[in-house]
Amino acid sequence: MKYSGVIIVFLVMGLWYSSPVMGVTTYLGGSPQMSAAISGINEFIPGQDAIIKITVWNSGVNDLKFVTKGTIDRDDLPTTAKMVTIGLFAGDAPIIVKSDPQVVGDIQSQGTAIVAISIKITSNATVGEYQIPLSISYTYLASSDQDASDTLRYNYKQINETIPITIKVKPQVKIEILEVLPENLNVGAEGYLNLKIKNAGTEDGKKASVKIIRNGESPVIPIDNNVFIGDFPRNGVVSCRYKVAVSGEAENQTYPVDVIVMYENRDGDMVNSASDTIGIPVFGKIRFTVTSGMVQLMQGSQSVIDVEYQNSGTTIAYDAQARLSAVEPFYSDDATAFLGDLKPGEKATARYQVITDNAAVAKEYMLDTEVRYRDALGNSQVSDPFNVPVLVQIKPAWGGLVQVLPAIGIMALTGIGAGYYLLVMRKKK
Repeated sequence: MKYSGVIIVFLVMGLWYSSPVMGVTTYLGGSPQMSAAISGINEFIPGQDAIIKITVWNSGVNDLKFVTKGTIDRDDLPTTAKMVTIGLFAGDAPIIVKSDPQVVGDIQSQGTAIVAISIKITSNATVGEYQIPLSISYTYLASSDQDASDTLRYNYKQINETIPITIKVKPQVKIEILEVLPENLNVGAEGYLNLKIKNAGTEDGKKASVKIIRNGESPVIPIDNNVFIGDFPRNGVVSCRYKVAVSGEAENQTYPVDVIVMYENRDGDMVNSASDTIGIPVFGKIRFTVTSGMVQLMQGSQSVIDVEYQNSGTTIAYDAQARLSAVEPFYSDDATAFLGDLKPGEKATARYQVITDNAAVAKEYMLDTEVRYRDALGNSQVSDPFNVPVLVQIKPAWGGLVQVLPAIGIMALTGIGAGYYLLVMRKKK
């Protein structure tokens, strides 16, 4: 019995030593090998906003692989690029990079990552190829040392690489606005916009059209916005005329309008030029003023009054017609008057028949008036209301006597005539 326990212990130890030990795979040598290229189109035009997609891949290969017993397994491979950060910079290229460097995480061997970077090609970019630097930063496992059976020390290395990326700037029609001439552009009305445009680019445009586009919430709204000009060669100049409307909420100031050229390029494709924003001066709404001063009326009277109107705007008011709003204690059956065409600064007089109530209080009143007219395009417009000052005077105490004097005179003349007739008849008898 004493020897049986010892035998069991030796058997267990033998089994433990004879059991298989798991091997650990270890890679030595090798490192990440990073490359990059633009995915998709790499051709752009001056003034273009674009998003370029860049693919970054890791083609690193491990140089040495072996399996050992009784060592600690590594967490990372030497060929894994860890904590990869990718950034694009302008360098000497005519671009503006709008995106900050981006962290894409780890890229294992034969793995890829795609980043989207926002750029803008400057409007004065010249045609040609440009190399723009792509920065790639990462760390990788350079080596690992097992100091003890249960201790493993990692040695990571920081890498900063720059890879050139190629872009091309293509020729393009470029807009240069030489002249902006508004024609009868007033608040709340329609008018015309005349533009003189030059092709300052390096491309000869064919089958070209010049289009104006409303800029955001601008109150200048194109009605006829597209003019076909045909061929638009380099340094060519064209004149275009557009019908536009101006919102009634606009002010007397300058508002933006966008201009583009649609054309066929050398490849036979229909493309748009970079847009150009121009300022359009808008004049205020045509206004009228009363220049005849205070109108004087008397209680209980019926009068014809003269009111002088002046066009205080900047354009002609065609077929102008004035209207007077007669409210109590005034009445009128003839409250409109034709003024005709009024150029800026011109005056015209309107005549109204006005009845003043006997109960009218002797004081100063303001009667509303307005002018209806046609603009340069024949559209009916109405001015904002303005005032005609009226002063009501007290009727004189002898005013009633003045009114009956004609009747008394007639009666007197009738009596005198009758007396004379009777006197003559008596003498004849």
